[in-house]
Amino acid sequence: MTTRLISNHRGFTLIELIVVIVIAGILAAMGGMLIVKPVTGYVDLARRTRLVDQAEMALRRMQRDIRHALPNSIRIDVSGQYLEVLNTVGGGRYRRYPDPGGGSDILNFGLDDTRFDVLGSLSQPPVTGDQLVIYNVAPAGASSNAYAATADNRAAIAAGSDQNSIVLSPGFQFAHISPQQRFFIVDQPVSYACEGGALNRYDGYAISAVQPTATLSNPDLVTDGVSSCLFSYDPGASQRAGLVTLQLSLSEAGETITLLHQIHVVNVP
Repeated sequence: MTTRLISNHRGFTLIELIVVIVIAGILAAMGGMLIVKPVTGYVDLARRTRLVDQAEMALRRMQRDIRHALPNSIRIDVSGQYLEVLNTVGGGRYRRYPDPGGGSDILNFGLDDTRFDVLGSLSQPPVTGDQLVIYNVAPAGASSNAYAATADNRAAIAAGSDQNSIVLSPGFQFAHISPQQRFFIVDQPVSYACEGGALNRYDGYAISAVQPTATLSNPDLVTDGVSSCLFSYDPGASQRAGLVTLQLSLSEAGETITLLHQIHVVNVP
């Protein structure tokens, strides 16, 4: 007697397998297209946000230094790539007239004075080596320009100064009286330079009479990825604020963002 075995197992034909692979490939491609666009959009948005944050931080840092600048000390070179200010660390009002109660030391504009009293008191005592400036009305020229080598409105502060009095050494005769009896204490210039695809900050002079000098060193990187920048300055007048305009462009992965920032500065000396 012959026994016949019946099997219920069935397989796929080659055609069925190819059809399944093709359909799965189409579905995978469609799913990939649906995923790629949102992911690409997220990456682009993250990059733009990062560039905007970098540019805003750089412009805010520049704004802080510009706000602390000595009145009428903002200078920008002819290319618009370098900006320089004289940084103030303090200021107040000098005693111009004797105290009726006696015991006061006025600032004498008729001779090389070595000491004077402050009206009220300074928030902190001056540091030896800082300089005192009275009635700075111009960022250029030979008169009332604190940048000038022989400035008639800038003197060195000496040891012995405190929150109530200023000592000058050597003695100095200031050329112009401040109508409001104001004085400013400056330490050193602060400069910004767009160079080599970066925005750098320097403690020191960056601008000569008409063009940048080559003496800057030890840069403090503010931001990189700079594709272009342009600084401009409208000094206004003593009766109104000046206006500094900062334009900064940052680039990454073929995309560029540009921010424009304007800063009002008070130039009353």
